[in-house]
Amino acid sequence: MSTPEPSIPPCSPPSTTSPLGSALPAIRDRDYLLDRAGIIFKVIGDVHPGSHWLGYVKYYPDPRGDRTLFGRTYRQNTVVSKAFGILADRTECYVYSPAVGCVITGVPREDVVTHYSCRQALSTLYHSPELLDGSAVSKDLLAIIDWVIQAGAGDVIGVTGSFLVGAFNDRSDIDLVCYGPRGYRVAQELFAERSLIRPYEGEDQTRLYVRRAKYMAGSSFDALMRQESRKLQGLTAQAGAHINCEPLRDDSDRTFHGVTAQEVGAISVLARVTDHAQGLATPALYGIEVETVISSTIDESAVFARRITQLRSYLGAYTGAFREGDTVYLSGRLVHVQGPDGRGGFGIELTPWSAAESYLANLAR
Repeated sequence: MSTPEPSIPPCSPPSTTSPLGSALPAIRDRDYLLDRAGIIFKVIGDVHPGSHWLGYVKYYPDPRGDRTLFGRTYRQNTVVSKAFGILADRTECYVYSPAVGCVITGVPREDVVTHYSCRQALSTLYHSPELLDGSAVSKDLLAIIDWVIQAGAGDVIGVTGSFLVGAFNDRSDIDLVCYGPRGYRVAQELFAERSLIRPYEGEDQTRLYVRRAKYMAGSSFDALMRQESRKLQGLTAQAGAHINCEPLRDDSDRTFHGVTAQEVGAISVLARVTDHAQGLATPALYGIEVETVISSTIDESAVFARRITQLRSYLGAYTGAFREGDTVYLSGRLVHVQGPDGRGGFGIELTPWSAAESYLANLAR
């Protein structure tokens, strides 16, 4: 039996003068937010209700943790659905999202103390490298930041993860984000720069497989490596630390604005990808055509199968992973999606806010 996550007792607002935090008004996907209880939330998506910023608990005060922030011991959370348990005494953090079509977690807007911007972090670390600890992975990050600044791309590349809030250690990964088509092109150039980043090749592929297979169950080694090779990730040149870059949508992108989803059931299928153009940024949106229904919670699933035309993924693991013509095994929520123009259709949605099961999208052939 697993140990339940502790709930967070109320406390006074943390005292922070971190130069990485600010009061910037533009909150973007994958930024972090510190609330009055000392909890750090990771922002998910760019469509939020007027009352909350949607996201999940990334770092929270816990004596069992291995990070120190604001003079307290913090624990890292890597499973989105565990945020429900962590926030058991903070039910004001449970909120229904019409865009996702289910109850998810978020921080009430009035509770935000500090906003950590991925873009601002890159600029701050460039101008104040003493904020890092001098470890090998920190030196690799500084070299990468210098490359980005020299490329004139400081506005389309950002730093997220533990380095965003100063919760890093010498075992930390480097997590980057890029914004819009220009950011994606710059990131491709960065990950092709072998003096900074080397790809997962040879025996290193086993390391990547172990890293991914624990939550991408059922995928063969070859299929998973082919899928993963399409993403922006690798190992830093000196420290050999894992580095990845998640492509996010441009600031002006309105693809998911005004879109609502209603859950119909759950379904597992084999589907062919018909369009990947909108799948290169998070949240990913792929055009699909269902070939075979494997299992479903609804009757007459074949009737729905003919009308399922899209895969929507809020799981960054599947951004950029598929291409037109691929056959993919999908297991997710069957949703009815309606756009701002009133037109609707059916799709399969992969959301991290599921405490019941893990949703999957694996390359089949």
